[in-house]
Amino acid sequence: MSMFCYQCEQTVGGKGCTAFGVCGKSPDVASLQDLLVYATKGIAAYADPAQKKGADVKDIGRFIIKALFTTVTNVNFDEDRMVEVLNEAADVMEKAKTVCEQVGATPLPAVAASWKPSSKQEMIQESGAISIAERMTSQGQDITALQELLTYGLKGMAAYSEHARILGQEDDEIYAFFIETLAKLATDPGDVDELVALNLKAGEVNLSVMGLLDAANTGAYGNPEPTPVRIHPKKGKAILVSGHDLKDLAELLKQTEGTGINIYTHGEMLPAHGYPELKKYPHLAGNYGGAWQDQQKEFDAFPGAILMTTNCIQKPLETYKTRIFTTGLVAWPGVEHVADHKFLPVIQAAQEAEGFAEDGPDDTILVGFGHHAVLGVADKVVEAVKAGQIKHFFLVGGCDGAKPGRNYYTEFAEQAPDDTVILTLACGKFRFNKLQFGDIGGIPRLLDVGQCNDAYSAIQIAVALANAFDTDVNSLPLSLILSWYEQKAVCILLTLLHLGIKNIRVGPSLPAFITPAILDVLVQNFNIMPISTPEEDLKAILG
Repeated sequence: MSMFCYQCEQTVGGKGCTAFGVCGKSPDVASLQDLLVYATKGIAAYADPAQKKGADVKDIGRFIIKALFTTVTNVNFDEDRMVEVLNEAADVMEKAKTVCEQVGATPLPAVAASWKPSSKQEMIQESGAISIAERMTSQGQDITALQELLTYGLKGMAAYSEHARILGQEDDEIYAFFIETLAKLATDPGDVDELVALNLKAGEVNLSVMGLLDAANTGAYGNPEPTPVRIHPKKGKAILVSGHDLKDLAELLKQTEGTGINIYTHGEMLPAHGYPELKKYPHLAGNYGGAWQDQQKEFDAFPGAILMTTNCIQKPLETYKTRIFTTGLVAWPGVEHVADHKFLPVIQAAQEAEGFAEDGPDDTILVGFGHHAVLGVADKVVEAVKAGQIKHFFLVGGCDGAKPGRNYYTEFAEQAPDDTVILTLACGKFRFNKLQFGDIGGIPRLLDVGQCNDAYSAIQIAVALANAFDTDVNSLPLSLILSWYEQKAVCILLTLLHLGIKNIRVGPSLPAFITPAILDVLVQNFNIMPISTPEEDLKAILG
């Protein structure tokens, strides 16, 4: 077995990638990523005792978040870049060790704390001893599953934390939690109850992280407003921006003012059109294409430059490899990387490309239904429910992917009765967001809440409705129908479990790292269930 990875929904056979990642990750990159996670545990073994003695370890926390985000699915596929981050991890570990000594703290007795970098090939070989497969043998599958569930929750939370930090929003307590939790993982905890509690605690902290990110986005760019978004191109030169990072988009919009280049969003960048400080740019021309898994076909047809800002990248085809660029933590071997928002190479590539020869149709879709917009008309929503006009709410959203079975979400949305409202978020909405659902008394039946990063908005809407009806979320006429793909979906699920939300339907398949015994715990405590068919699930929900 040259690798073992089961952190995403599309893992081979629903069990694990052992020869090459379905995402495109090579065994060598997988090994280096495993080692980087291991290194963060070693760093934490020094930093946690130090912070408990009052040491300032914020910079260490910042690095840990960057390192974990680097290992999220579809972020970094470049082994040389991975080696650079590992060497940085070694420097940070030395710093953590020094701080620990300076405050007179005792480091945790964790093997990971003795890790040191070596050559790339030696580190790849070394990772076998600390791999998931090795721990499954030594610790058992259930304990490893709970440890990995927690690790993947931390990875997803790291992505949200990094987005917030980029926009100037940080919280020392969040850094402290990352360090403390990784320090516990460094000691290979084997108590099921302790690990379950740690996972629920991660869900609690992630709620704070998502709130921080919401404050960062709205503080920088205003509260999203219901906004029609053009879904066909306009004549002229073009740049396509994919991923999640709003600051990258904002900086690119500034740098392309007056150039005649139109900027289009792709995938999870679609909700950017709802932010006042972004949509004020007239050359933010619309959205092109759909979700991340269709990018090879869509990027090949796009006659301009492409910028990948966060996770979502797939192996670029040779036909557009010279027109695609990465930034931030994203990396693909042979693809030009631009740093520090210096987007001149992207702009030049767009100017040299053909651009669109003519305008497309004027069709639009609506975005911008974040919690501020929805709660602004909460009284109308409550009245519609009390009057029997709205019978049920469905949250149908999450990650999209290429694995068969995801047509379920399209069919579910299509079959939802006309007296129901569908909230949606993340790239899963591309399965149905161009369909016509109409409205109920002026309230659109399809409300696009935003990115996966905007799950906080959906939670705030649910809590506000519960308060309006003087009940709890589980007693609302609200059902969660979620699709998952990667680790940000995992930390959102942990947050929902922390909030005590039950009867969640998850698909298209359950996580490979959730063993039958762990699934039994989730079913008994939260009644989590896999999706079945739209007809059966709607019948069960609506009676």
